[in-house]
Amino acid sequence: MTYNKILFEVKGEIAYLGFGHNNEKSMTVLDSESLKDLDGIVSELKKSVKAKKVAGVILHTLKNGCFLAGADINMIASLKTEDEAATGAAGGQRIFSDLEDLQVPKIACVDGVCLGGGFELVLACDKILASDSNKTMFALPEVKLGLIPGFGGTYRLPQKIGIPNAMDMILTGKNVRAKKAKRMGLVSEIYAKEMLLEMALRHLKSKEKKKSLGKSLSHFAMDNFVTRKIIFQKVREAVLKKTKGFYQAPLTIIDVMESGISKSRKNYLPREAAAFGELCISDQSQNLQHIFFLMEGTKKIKGSAKAGNLDRGAVLGAGTMGGGIAWLMADNGMSPILKDINLEALELGLKQSGIVFKKAVKKRQMSNDDFERKQRSISPCLNYDDFKNTDLVIEAIVENMELKKKVFAELEKYVRDDTVITSNTSSLSVAEMSSAMEKPERFAGLHFFNPVNMMPLVEIITHEKTSQEVVASLHKWAVRVKKTPIIVKDGPGFLVNRVLMPFLNESAYLLEEGLSIKDLDRAVLNFGMPMGPCRLLDEVGFDIGLHASNVLHEGLGERMKPCSFLSRLVDQEFLGKKNGRGFYLYDEKGKQSGINEELASKLPSKTIKMDEVDIQKRLILPMINEAANILHDGIVESAALVDVGVIFGLGFPPFRGGLLRYADYEGLDRILECIENLASGVSAVRYEPSPYLKNLVEKKKKFYD
Repeated sequence: MTYNKILFEVKGEIAYLGFGHNNEKSMTVLDSESLKDLDGIVSELKKSVKAKKVAGVILHTLKNGCFLAGADINMIASLKTEDEAATGAAGGQRIFSDLEDLQVPKIACVDGVCLGGGFELVLACDKILASDSNKTMFALPEVKLGLIPGFGGTYRLPQKIGIPNAMDMILTGKNVRAKKAKRMGLVSEIYAKEMLLEMALRHLKSKEKKKSLGKSLSHFAMDNFVTRKIIFQKVREAVLKKTKGFYQAPLTIIDVMESGISKSRKNYLPREAAAFGELCISDQSQNLQHIFFLMEGTKKIKGSAKAGNLDRGAVLGAGTMGGGIAWLMADNGMSPILKDINLEALELGLKQSGIVFKKAVKKRQMSNDDFERKQRSISPCLNYDDFKNTDLVIEAIVENMELKKKVFAELEKYVRDDTVITSNTSSLSVAEMSSAMEKPERFAGLHFFNPVNMMPLVEIITHEKTSQEVVASLHKWAVRVKKTPIIVKDGPGFLVNRVLMPFLNESAYLLEEGLSIKDLDRAVLNFGMPMGPCRLLDEVGFDIGLHASNVLHEGLGERMKPCSFLSRLVDQEFLGKKNGRGFYLYDEKGKQSGINEELASKLPSKTIKMDEVDIQKRLILPMINEAANILHDGIVESAALVDVGVIFGLGFPPFRGGLLRYADYEGLDRILECIENLASGVSAVRYEPSPYLKNLVEKKKKFYD
């Protein structure tokens, strides 16, 4: 019998299952059709094994760089009820268990990514052989979608590598590369990908059965009640500390594994399937699945403009941000030029890129040789001599309009006519910058977030004369360097900083009213944000925050007028973490070590107490209102782009699905009513309701309609 999604062949007494058959996409996933094929193949194999026609099974890939990238997220998203989701998981479990129970050796030859359901499939095999490709990696990323692995992964992985290692992989969803997987006992051997099938045949003929260290440890923990209890207690404490209890899936995973770790497969798997069904239809998982689709959407761009290849890069300005951008280019093979006006600045930029590369070496994500090669690929210089060979130039000098315009006018004399020129400005008008250029159509903003190696978002900022080819080329480049791009029109603060400023500004007003630093930050942390506004201002820098506020005030009017309290702090040289004079104190390693009493003494002596929910309303509602104004002004095309921006640029809690999805969930009529109440009770100017929001409520629509 022939199958559409899996190439099934029997050669001699060996059965081969080739994944990626009839698949033109770069990644192969387990969808309903491929699972149906797999079920049919395993049923055939049962008969063939029983008839002694098949003596071994080899799983492999027909797609370069991808074994199986997990279950199709569209298939998961289509599950509408708890019973439907649990039944779907149980169906996959049955197929994988039937494969595992075949009374012949089964070997998986893994080249490329092996994730989620694909990883759970190879766990049902007796041995895993991995290629030495740097693309080969294993992971169970379901937790990132608010799910538990549903095809038996939480049962089989501890059997392979022990409870502690399995819990770490399942609860973080992190990637494990081939060499580490071998050290853990997950992978039996590593070979060149061209040799995998040949070596699999040799392993099938070998009678040796080597028990892994991971399996020994897992059996010890499973059989020892005290050890089990300690492990799960420590894991639960670590998860609660990291997630603050906001996320359901990690705690459900722990409960399932702890309650069933010593049970048989038959008794364990139904609980895993039931938990999958329960989590799959939860609001939290729906929100996290929504974010996954938002991210996938950013990889595509509208229009038919042809994107060029931006292969050689240059950075103007070698400060912390410039060094970070140079690191990004070097890490992606662009051999960048790093230019500044003095050697001290160049040393600072090179130091910044070196720090990031060294961290990767320390984490065994790259070798020392790779570190040396990539770091040395950055060419520091004090002139424009080599700029003729560049495809992309990113300016990252100080936020001064006249200086930037002068630099761009000078730069154009030294680059090709087709070189794309960009500015990493965080708030200045890219249209005004372009006025200094002879070819403004090749210019755009390219706003990164600090630190570049950690923050995934990049805003591609266009103006009226930016060519569509340039936009397409920048988008293609951003995806290539593994950033999450959003295309934004020019305007004060663009998208992310325009949403952020009302949040920070209102925080300053609350402090001026007498709210304590502790109460303010705690309320925001308890909403789910990664850090409170006081800590965030320390990180950003008070002077930088004030400058951005002034730009938005000038461009958008009185609703963005900066709180005088922040201005007074800057005048007294309170700049935040960078000069050690912020809301908090920091030790030598930059770790927060308590409130700065010197700054606290500048707060009103008479403090106030507010309900935590009221504090959250004061801060989150202005963000929603300003996001509505952004849509009204056409800065971005959709609520989805707003949510991508606030999640990946500001750290808005992912479990809430995004700022505007959260607003839709709460009800826009209630949101508008609360904003109107704050307008009458706090500030009619700062809380003036957005006409866009009022129109949605009037028409009984949502942001996502």
